[in-house]
Amino acid sequence: MIAPDAVLAVIAQQAPGGTLTPFLVEVALLIGIFYLLMVRPQQKQRKQHEASLRALKRGDEVVTAGGIVAEVIHIKETVKDGTPAPTMDDRITIKSGESRLVVERGRIARVIPKGGDKAADTGTAT
Repeated sequence: MIAPDAVLAVIAQQAPGGTLTPFLVEVALLIGIFYLLMVRPQQKQRKQHEASLRALKRGDEVVTAGGIVAEVIHIKETVKDGTPAPTMDDRITIKSGESRLVVERGRIARVIPKGGDKAADTGTAT
């Protein structure tokens, strides 16, 4: 039989928060890895997409969120504080075939620059 003094000595040697520290370190590492592998790349991709939408100009070929492939023929920028600034609410007139459509800048899924190699941008060979 174990002496009660020995049990008390073992309990006294263990620090009260000693077993929680490794668990918290593991959780912090998992959160850090999740951030580096999931959140950060999505933020970077979103910033690149917004930059390409702000640099949109007449003649660029675009693909809308609905899958319409068209050419930009007019951009109507909103005026904020007396100066025009590109926002995601700007109206963009596009031409697809013989049809003209007005879409919001934020609804454009992809921009294909006018002078770019279309086969490389779309991932298909022509």
